[in-house]
Amino acid sequence: MKFSRLLFLLWALCIGHFSFGAEGTVFYLLMGQSNMAGRGALDSTAQTDNPRIRSLDPEGRWVIARDPLHVKIGRAEPGVGPGLSFAQAMLKANPEVTIGLIACAVGGSPLERWSKGGDLYEQAVARAKAASTDGVLAGVLWHQGETDSDKPPWADTYEASLVRMIAELRADLGRPDLPVVVGQLGEFLTVEKHPGIETVRAALKRIPALVPHTGYVDSAGLVHKGDALHFDTASARQLGLRYAEAMLKIAKP
Repeated sequence: MKFSRLLFLLWALCIGHFSFGAEGTVFYLLMGQSNMAGRGALDSTAQTDNPRIRSLDPEGRWVIARDPLHVKIGRAEPGVGPGLSFAQAMLKANPEVTIGLIACAVGGSPLERWSKGGDLYEQAVARAKAASTDGVLAGVLWHQGETDSDKPPWADTYEASLVRMIAELRADLGRPDLPVVVGQLGEFLTVEKHPGIETVRAALKRIPALVPHTGYVDSAGLVHKGDALHFDTASARQLGLRYAEAMLKIAKP
C-alpha cells in the first residue's frame, strides 16, 4: 500500500508539473479573514490529493492543495475553510480544467487592510499578477466583516468601502468583469458581541444589486465550532459548495 501510494504521488506530481500553466488553467483568489482562511478541525477527508487542484504557497510555488490552505499567522492555527470544497465542486462542474487557489485571507483583518493601499490588498494583487503567467484569474471569493461589525462606525461605511474595493481590484487586475462572490457572516454572531453585525450583513446581501458580475452566498444553517465565531469543519465545506454554486451562476465558461 505504501509503495502504491508513493507511485500515485509521483504520478500526480508529474501530471501537475506538465499540465499546470497550460491552457485550461484557472485560479481563484481567497480573500477575507479567519472564516475564509479556515478554522475547522482537520480530518482525513481534508487530505484527499487531486493533482488538478493546486494552491500557491508563500514562496510562489504551485503545490497540490491540501487543508489548511493558509499558513499560520500569529497564534491562530489554520484549519478547514471553504476553499478546497469550492475547488472540488468547480472541478466536478468542469473536469477538463486545472484549478489554482491563491490563499490570501488573514484572521482578524478589517476591510481597511483590504482596500487599495492596504497591505493585504496590495499583497493579493501582487500574488494574482504573479500567477497570471500560469493561467487565468477566474474569480474572487470574499468572506470578511466580523471585525468591521465590532465597531458601528466601521460597519456604517462597510458597504461603500466594499463596493469601492471590488471596483479598484478589478481595475488593478485589468478585469472589469471579474466575478466576485461574497459570503454572509455566520448566523451565530450576536449583536451583543458585534454591535454592527446587522449593518454588515445587510451590506453583503446587497452587493449583487449594487455591483455587476457579483454573487452572494447565504450562511443559513451553518454552525460554529464552539466559539460562536468560526464555522466548524462541515459548515466550512458546505460554505465552499455554496460559493461554487454562486460562482457557476455568474462566471463565463
